[in-house]
Amino acid sequence: MRLPARLAGPVSAHRFAQIATLSLLTFGLVVASGAFVRLTGSGLGCDNWPRCGQTPFPAADFHAMVEFGNRIVALAGLLASLATWLASRRVAGLAGWVRRVALAAFLGALAQIPLGGLTVILGLHPLAVMSHFLLALVVVGLSVVVAFEAWSNALGLGAPVGPHWLRVVAIIGVGVCAVMVVTGAVATASGPHPGASSDVERLGLGIRDTVYVHVRVAAAYGIGFLLVSWQLLRARREAAGVLPLVGVLLVVLVAQMVVGEVQYRNALPWGLVLVHVALAATIWALTVAIAYALWRPPAPLAARAAATAESTERDKARLEQAHP
Repeated sequence: MRLPARLAGPVSAHRFAQIATLSLLTFGLVVASGAFVRLTGSGLGCDNWPRCGQTPFPAADFHAMVEFGNRIVALAGLLASLATWLASRRVAGLAGWVRRVALAAFLGALAQIPLGGLTVILGLHPLAVMSHFLLALVVVGLSVVVAFEAWSNALGLGAPVGPHWLRVVAIIGVGVCAVMVVTGAVATASGPHPGASSDVERLGLGIRDTVYVHVRVAAAYGIGFLLVSWQLLRARREAAGVLPLVGVLLVVLVAQMVVGEVQYRNALPWGLVLVHVALAATIWALTVAIAYALWRPPAPLAARAAATAESTERDKARLEQAHP
């Protein structure tokens, strides 16, 4: 049996970039969906995993519907990552290591299935829930890399942005962001469980102590972000294409600080915690994106910087002509 030419033939670089971007967005939705399950206390809504009760489909119950809906969203993320990997094998000009990163993203998405089942079997043990969440963020980070490389393959690769030391600091910032996310997950797993009964097992660590550590790591991340942002502003002619990403991250960080403070002072209402988790995933994705863009920016980001520099030179020439 032969596959249709559209499925077996080559994939254009631009189409692959679209597929990779869609996969990234889909897995962002998977993270939010998983958080919604946890925060509504629906993690055990479908027992007898992989079935939902006695049948493959849920009964007319809110928690069962939420858990089953998350399975559908996770399946969409898995299929999107599979499509990205398969497409990467049929697109011309893509480096072999990018194909391997796409494969790693797919395998990470695939590993979410048994890990999710183990989480249910263990009665939502907080370490299993944390592992489920953090693995999803690993897949998001890998998907960012694939998406950037896909657009660079389609539109060209620009020169690195900024001095070497600044790019190294940005990479360190990715590591600090990872620690920030992990400490946030530990704090969440140590505090009350919004949306569920109080008999859900917790880590047993003091919520004040875990929040104390998380806030200090967040402060270190914030200082590093301000340092990188300040240096990029100083080199804005060269970094003009990356600065919009920095601006978006700044807005998200401010929103995250406000939400985090409000949720902590109001006994962690689950709606605010859901927003906090979604913003955390966004911060992680943007941090990886900015660090990667400094090292290997798609050509439009570098072209925008070049265009800004050219415009500045033209303005300078006009001023010299007007005032010799």
